Formats: sequence, structure tokens, C-alpha cells
Amino acid sequence: MPIYDFRCRQCGDTFEVNRPMSSAADPAACPAGHDDTVKLLTTVGVNTGASAPAAGGGCCGGGCCG
Repeated sequence: MPIYDFRCRQCGDTFEVNRPMSSAADPAACPAGHDDTVKLLTTVGVNTGASAPAAGGGCCGGGCCG
């Protein structure tokens, strides 16, 4: 389930909310009970575990294209 970051406009607290993507736009209450919050834009990093191809010369990476 994605994690969304919110900031409370009243107290300035930043907090995270776990919720399904279908509820991403729903408002979230501050942990201190305030209702005036805004969802923050965050970047997503995905690590698949695959490594990038090795750098090499030529179109096939090994210089065999002659």
C-alpha cells in the first residue's frame, strides 16, 4: 500500500498515511486532530534489484560491431 506525506497547515507537522491508491486524494487529519492539511508531492524510487548494463563501446556493448 502506498505511503502519502501530508503537512498540517495549523501546526506545521508532517506525517505519513498508508492508504490505497484509490483513496490518494482523500483528506487526512493531522495526528494532533487538525483538519487543515495538504498532501505533499513526493518522488517515488523503485528498486527492482536488476543492475544497469555494463558500459562498453559500440552498439552491442562489447565492440564486436567492427
